[in-house]
Amino acid sequence: MSMWILVFQRIAIEFILDVLYFPLWWYTAGAKHTLLFCVRLFQDANLSFAPLLWLKNLFVPMFGQRDLQGRLMSIFMRFVNVIGRSIALTVWFGVLVCLFLAWMIFPLAVSYMLFLSFIF
Repeated sequence: MSMWILVFQRIAIEFILDVLYFPLWWYTAGAKHTLLFCVRLFQDANLSFAPLLWLKNLFVPMFGQRDLQGRLMSIFMRFVNVIGRSIALTVWFGVLVCLFLAWMIFPLAVSYMLFLSFIF
């Protein structure tokens, strides 16, 4: 019977330590993990949208059209693509910043709501 008491004590102590360690983990290792996740998502989006690659090839004629009309159309279309892809990448960056800020604010918001529920 005393073995069960020791096991229960060990589980209770571990639970209390985990609850106390949670905020420290959330704002240190958890925040670092989330930030690196957001950076990887941004890098993947940058590889997918590739606005600098489109900008690099701005003056390369599309479809081998080397006449004046083909070159002007290629420049215009690539320029529009660079602008659109840059806007999309900027919007995605804003989404990732909001995601990271939500990660940082979430425990504070939950604690505030819990505090309010105890008061009222």
